[in-house]
Amino acid sequence: MANVPGLALYHFVGCGYCARVRAAMQGLNVEIELRDTLENPDFSADVRAATGRSTVPVLRIEGEDGDVRWLPESLDIIRYLQERFQ
Repeated sequence: MANVPGLALYHFVGCGYCARVRAAMQGLNVEIELRDTLENPDFSADVRAATGRSTVPVLRIEGEDGDVRWLPESLDIIRYLQERFQ
């Protein structure tokens, strides 16, 4: 698997929508840093601060210019990954 710098998936293990995104990552052979919001409260706080809510999955995308955007919703994340890595 290719590790992709600049991407981090905020998730937790028991989340079905998160599992959908992780399965898509595996199918695309893409390795993204995983940040478990249940294991690390700081990760949960990051999601709340960036999106105004605490639901996951959320993909943090840091561009080469340092700009950061946050992409919530499993289907939107999967679409982004497919467009970028297929």
